[in-house]
Amino acid sequence: MKPLSLGYSPCPNDTFIFYALSHGVIDPGDLKFDRPHLEDVETLNSWALDHRLDITKISCHALGHVSDEYCVLAAGGALGRGCGPLVVAASAIPVADLAGRRVAIPGRLTTAALLFKLFQPACTDLVEMRFDRIMAAVRRGEVDAGVIIHESRFTYGEEGLTCLQDLGQWWETISGQPIPLGCIVARRSLGDAVIKRVERTVAASVDYGFRFPEKCLPYIRAHSQETAPEIVENHIRLYVNDFSRHLGDEGMAAISVFLQRGRTAGVLPPGAEGQLPLFACHLGEER
Repeated sequence: MKPLSLGYSPCPNDTFIFYALSHGVIDPGDLKFDRPHLEDVETLNSWALDHRLDITKISCHALGHVSDEYCVLAAGGALGRGCGPLVVAASAIPVADLAGRRVAIPGRLTTAALLFKLFQPACTDLVEMRFDRIMAAVRRGEVDAGVIIHESRFTYGEEGLTCLQDLGQWWETISGQPIPLGCIVARRSLGDAVIKRVERTVAASVDYGFRFPEKCLPYIRAHSQETAPEIVENHIRLYVNDFSRHLGDEGMAAISVFLQRGRTAGVLPPGAEGQLPLFACHLGEER
């Protein structure tokens, strides 16, 4: 079969997860992969809309737009508790006042954007920018507040910013579910058998990272926005967990509830899950 195209972000959790697969230290069997594309998650989200890659990391928000073309792998996802996006500002602002303010979001298809729209639906003056530019834009007064993700969670205090709302904590309170940030998806056109082999390969890559984290670190640090060892380690510890090994019933339920909330709010289109299984592990038997 032809090599499969693969994309993931340069963030430490993704480079941790895909180190073994991308460096050929696990056996993928008869699968072959092209050189991976490392791109900002919003770029990967937009590529998924165009069905550009065979296997890719995307935001769970973006999943709500592409579930007819992609299904979710049980391994490699970013879900958890206490790890959601934060709304920050240069000074304390009552969250009720955000409705009349300019707020930066890290891309329209990010989970952070959907969470913020659910949290503050009256706030419509949203400014899209790369996640690593948001804190500086808030400091300079270009926007009144910003929704930050990734390593920014660990450094916003050093930038003199104030947290107005932890959106992950808010989500956990209203839903009782862990926050589904991102997932790994595969094109349905690959076929059930290939998708399940890809899922096992990604799971093996995750397992390698847990068993030999020190071997992954040079690759992780080479691509991380933040190079301080403690920030890289905190990032991995927060975003790579048992859900990354396998979503399980709890992880799958969290993603399903998140998508349904987005549809009920009118942010997401009607889903394809009624006709197509959302998760790879629910596909037909491998032959």
